[in-house]
Amino acid sequence: MKRQLAFVLSGGGSRGALQVGALQALLEAGLHPDLLVGTSIGAANAAFLALNGFSQPSLEQLVEVWHDAARADLMPANYLWLTVRSLFGRPSTYPAQRMRDFFLRHGIKPELRFRDLQQIRLILVACDLNCGRPVMYGQNMEDSLLEGVVASTALPPWVTPIEKNGQFIMDGGTVSNLPIEPALAAGATEIIALDLLDPREVPVEGHGFGPFLGRLTYTVEKRQSDLEMALATARGIPVTHIHLLGKEIIPMWDFQHTNELIDQGYQIAQAEIGKMEAEKQRPRPLIERLREWWRGK
Repeated sequence: MKRQLAFVLSGGGSRGALQVGALQALLEAGLHPDLLVGTSIGAANAAFLALNGFSQPSLEQLVEVWHDAARADLMPANYLWLTVRSLFGRPSTYPAQRMRDFFLRHGIKPELRFRDLQQIRLILVACDLNCGRPVMYGQNMEDSLLEGVVASTALPPWVTPIEKNGQFIMDGGTVSNLPIEPALAAGATEIIALDLLDPREVPVEGHGFGPFLGRLTYTVEKRQSDLEMALATARGIPVTHIHLLGKEIIPMWDFQHTNELIDQGYQIAQAEIGKMEAEKQRPRPLIERLREWWRGK
């Protein structure tokens, strides 16, 4: 079986800057993906790298993209007001248009198709609320790259779901925030997962709607990732799970901490890569070597 190393990038809003630092550490370690799979902000990071290549110059460009995101105020902090507008059937289209314009400004043009990505395969995960299943852009090479990124990042109340051909498509974190299962479906034989889920955001006190929604969202995302990790284990696919937990809690809509998050992501990933190298040097029992030989037959 041909080796297919997948980098799996989770959703997490502004904390996606942690992934940029982690990707720098992976590049320096000589780890290059054959496949990129992303959800939400992870989809945006993955799409940029699939379009521009996994290299030092493209990572430096991605840092500048993140600085531009901070200036653009992609996810305005007045999300409660946006939620109220949506509940009364008057959603604002301004944040969605601003995000689309941002993607266009950074090279994701309407005419681009997944077949135009020559360097790295790409899968972007969204969700169809009408059937409760993932929508994986990139399985069909004629899919629009821009539509895939917009769909995977369509997170209410900032961006309303996309209605198309009987589908009601929104942010992929609804069904697969750490998209390991889509990576398996795409043929990954080894996975490095960059996880942005922050359990510290879960309110431990309070009985209003806000704390309830926070607990509910965390529970769903944690359960999803646990099941997808277990699926990879059952299939014998090794997953290096790098939990990118910043030093402080950063709200997902706050893009003003890019530099510090990039530095922290780099340090976390470096430490995990060190553990990976140490594990490789560990003498393995005969049964492990036999299993590896059998999988390679």
